[in-house]
Parts: sequence; C-alpha cells; structure tokens
Amino acid sequence: MKIEQIYTGCLAQGAYYIESNGEVAIIDPLREVQPYIEKAEEAGARIKYIFETHFHADFVSGHVTLSEKTGAPIIYGPNANPDFDAIIAKDNQEFQLGNITFKVLHTPGHTMESTTYLLKDENGNDHAIFTGDTLFLGDVGRPDLAQKAASMTQEDLAGILFDSLREKIMPLSDDLMVYPAHGAGSACGKNMMKETVDTLGHQKEMNYALRADMTKEEFIKEVTDGLLPPPAYFPMNVKMNKEGYKNIEEVMEKGQVALSPDAFEAAANETGAVMLDIRHQHEFAKGHVPGSIFIGLDGSFAPWVGDLIRDVQQPILLIGDQDRIEEAITRLSRVGFDNTLGYLEGGFENWRNSGKEIDTVKSIPATEFKAIKDAEDVPVFDVRKPGEYLSEHVIDANHTSLSEINDHLAEYPENTDFYVHCAGGYRSMIAASILKSRGIHNLVDVQGGFKAIKEAGVKTSDYVCPSTL
Repeated sequence: MKIEQIYTGCLAQGAYYIESNGEVAIIDPLREVQPYIEKAEEAGARIKYIFETHFHADFVSGHVTLSEKTGAPIIYGPNANPDFDAIIAKDNQEFQLGNITFKVLHTPGHTMESTTYLLKDENGNDHAIFTGDTLFLGDVGRPDLAQKAASMTQEDLAGILFDSLREKIMPLSDDLMVYPAHGAGSACGKNMMKETVDTLGHQKEMNYALRADMTKEEFIKEVTDGLLPPPAYFPMNVKMNKEGYKNIEEVMEKGQVALSPDAFEAAANETGAVMLDIRHQHEFAKGHVPGSIFIGLDGSFAPWVGDLIRDVQQPILLIGDQDRIEEAITRLSRVGFDNTLGYLEGGFENWRNSGKEIDTVKSIPATEFKAIKDAEDVPVFDVRKPGEYLSEHVIDANHTSLSEINDHLAEYPENTDFYVHCAGGYRSMIAASILKSRGIHNLVDVQGGFKAIKEAGVKTSDYVCPSTL
C-alpha cells in the first residue's frame, strides 16, 4: 500500500494518491490531472476510483477531466447532486482497491454532502481517514459556505458538524492518520496547523473542536466566532465543481497567445480584460503598464486573484516573464479563471522599449517612513487582515483591509500623500495597483511592511478592542 500526499502550497491544498496491488485511487485531485495519470503509469497501475470529499469552494477539482481521461468513476458521499455521472455512495458503503478498502463515512456540516473516507489496510484494520474539509489539523471546516444551498444558518450547519465529529470521527482509534484537504493559509478554516499530517489521537488532545467535554452550544459559538466573509469566487468554484468545466488543455492553449504591445493594448481596450502583472512587487513599482493590477506569482497568487477579481468569467491578459506564463495560467485555472486571452510578448521591457506610456509606484524604505512620520502626522493605511491590525498597528493608522479595499476608496485623501503598508510588502503593492487603477495616485508604498516598520522603530499600538474602533 502506498499513500502519497500531493500538497500545493499556494492553495494550501492536499490531494492524495493511494495505490494497492496495481490499483489507484485519487482523492480531491487538482485541475491539472496529467501528473496523477503519469504516476500511475510509471507504477504499472490503473486509476480505479476518484473520491471527492465534497463540492470544493476554494479550487476547481480535476475530477471531471480525470474521469474522462481514465474512465474511473467519480465517487461522492450522500446528498451530492452533480450534473455529471457519478457514484453517490451510501453511508458505510465500502470500495475495494487492490488489497485495501475505503469505507464511506458521511460527515455533513461543512457542507451537507461532506464525506470522510476511512482507509482499511490489507488486514482489515483501520489505518487512516481522509477528512476533506470536515476535520483539519487544529481546526474544522467553516460551516457558513453552504448556508444558501442548504437553506440553513451557519449555526444549523455547525450543529450538524458537531454531531458528525462526535458520531463518526471521535470514536475512531487514536493511532489513525488524519489526511485533511487543507492546511494553514486556506480560507476554508481559521486556525489550521502548518503540519499537513497528524494522528487522530493528537488532534483529540489539541484541536479545540474535538474537546470531549464540549457542549454543542460551545462548539457552535467557537466554530462560528471570528469568521471572515468567504472570498467572492467561492460560489462560482462550487458551481464549476458540480456542473463541470472546460478541459484544461483548451484553457492553456487559449491563454498562451503571445501579443505584441500594440495587440496587447488593443485586446485590453476591446475586451475590458484585467491586465494582470505577475512579476515581483519591486519590479512592478519600478515600472508597469498603466492600469494594470499587480498580483505576483511569488505570493498567494490564485487566492488573491479569486478574492479581488472575483468573477471567474473575467477576461485576463498577463504581464510577466515568458517562462512563467504557463504557471500563471495553470494557477488561475485551479480557481476557475479560465478566460486568459494571452500575454504581453517580451514582457514589460518590450512594452517600455516600444515607447508606450508607463507608470510607477513611489516606494520608500521603512527608515525613511519613520523620519517622515516623526516629523509630521501623515495619513497611514494598513491593508492587512482585521486580526493582524487589531493585534498591533502603527499609531493612528487607518485600517482598509485589502479584501475590502474597493469599499474604502472614499477614505483615501485626494490632495496629500498617504502611506500604505501590509505585513511584508506583497499586499500593499496589490493595494497600490488597485488604487492607481481607480485614479488614486498620491500614495506611497512602505517597503517591507509592518515587519520593517517595527524594526525601524516606528511607534505602534498594541491590541485595540474592536468595540472602541
């Protein structure tokens, strides 16, 4: 028996390749499925099953394409209602894979079709659970994503999740391995560990949601407390996972069209495409195509695209080094953005060399920011998450979270310079690009973000109770 976790850091997502006696199961595959097919071929094995733990919201699964390419059936737990052929398993139903067995444990709560797959080894002993978004390491799946579809409140779903955990998961042996669908950084939970594999026994000891003496009321309160609004693209990803989607080969071919500066400019004007600059933030600051939006590939690229662009049908044109264009299109497709129309041939340097207009972002070191702040009371805007801001921030700084920046445009000064920062410099450059695309140019980015600001000795304020803000 072979179990391999295939972890994708930019999505904090874990897919699984399980092999036994020449047969393979894939659990929660990513959009690009060829690596799974090649892995099975190299082992002389065939993909027999594709298990889906639920209809994912934060990424587009590769289940449909993988089934088309291999003939393997897609398996969901009870209550699933996809628009394509699939096996809708019953609770406790078993599936044989080589010498091992998967048992379906219906564990609703995160969504109503959410299912955990219990793996029994060659001797029939419980070995591992693949929990999807039902149980994370250090947390459980948020219960607010399926409210509309299930006609329930988040409290209703949290109560169902409480029952699922206590009836299906917690009675299992402590030595079982827990393989979740996500780790730290995913928007599907709020308190996940950086580790991606653990024992169930350790989770029972340290995961707040598995406390043996916890009442249902306490669980509901703790699980729903502090939930930020889910990213706007989540419902569209659920829709694609339920209804199907384009073949990724078509998406890749369409997106890898090289456009001259003139053709790129014309395409942007004719289609209303977002010009997405995927370079490093320092390169963007030094020069970029006017009106383009920076979301660098070296950060949490796909989740920020989903959170800020939101509409998966939005046309996109890419600006970046040619050797990273394919990676960008792939990562966009993972969150359902299939409408990439092409990229700027020769990158930004070709644009500059063609004599076209360019724009820049004024960006200063934290030491220079400190000198300015000490000399006068300048406007400062912190674009980090609410929890980061409340924990500690520059004294008198305004909070305009990047996710909600378009709701704060009226708060930015019109006739004086203001200073923007995040934690390390990535998000503030995204914010700067969005503000400039909205015609707000009197901004100054603080390099290195809050970390550098603190190191420079700028005065900060500790925790502020939200009720006083």
